[in-house]
Amino acid sequence: MPARNSLKIFAENAYYHIYNRGVEKRDIFIDNQDYKVFLHLLKYYLSEKNEAINHPIEIAAPNNKPIRPRPLKNLNREIDLIAYCLMPNHFHLLVKQKTKDGITKLMRAISTTYAMYFNRRYNRQGTLFQGRYKAVIIKNDSYLLHLSRYIHLNPLSLVTRTDLVTSWPYSSYQYYIGYKKADWIKPEIVLKFFERPDWSPIPTEKFSTYSDFVKAGIKNPTKDIEKLIIEND
Repeated sequence: MPARNSLKIFAENAYYHIYNRGVEKRDIFIDNQDYKVFLHLLKYYLSEKNEAINHPIEIAAPNNKPIRPRPLKNLNREIDLIAYCLMPNHFHLLVKQKTKDGITKLMRAISTTYAMYFNRRYNRQGTLFQGRYKAVIIKNDSYLLHLSRYIHLNPLSLVTRTDLVTSWPYSSYQYYIGYKKADWIKPEIVLKFFERPDWSPIPTEKFSTYSDFVKAGIKNPTKDIEKLIIEND
């Protein structure tokens, strides 16, 4: 994954790539329930309206009722989630932070709550994640676009290349191509660049759809993103 480390001070109305992995590269998602719990936490904090009474872990994993759940606060007005992908031993989030501490609030709540759930379910103790999450600022539209593609191509090592959309249900790709829709994921922030206007600030004209753009990166998913990381360092 891109190797630019965490920023301690976050800017308002700025885009960030957030990622982290399991301590000692261990798996942090073992089965479908684990993925479901993490995604349900994202959904809970980022939905426009959240009137649920029960804790999200109680909903996603009824047999794993949290002992000391983090306070549940709606962060919809502080963070826009643009893209995500959960992999067995790491995760990627592409977000727009609308307040100076939106990322801090979201990641503190989700990381702590998920780690408590995971440790309880698998009868383990100690740190689950490899230190603090990393957050890299996205400085231009081209970087934003190529990063979304890089995130969605992460599962290539686990699924067949011809079945990227349906074989990996733990990414936001299906929201981008219209298979799913939800108010807590904002694909339109990227998809607006594929509306094919008369002019474009970045070279997307040769791609008729976002799906074409993603498929064009299958042979070398990291090529464009590595170049952009160097240019924006």
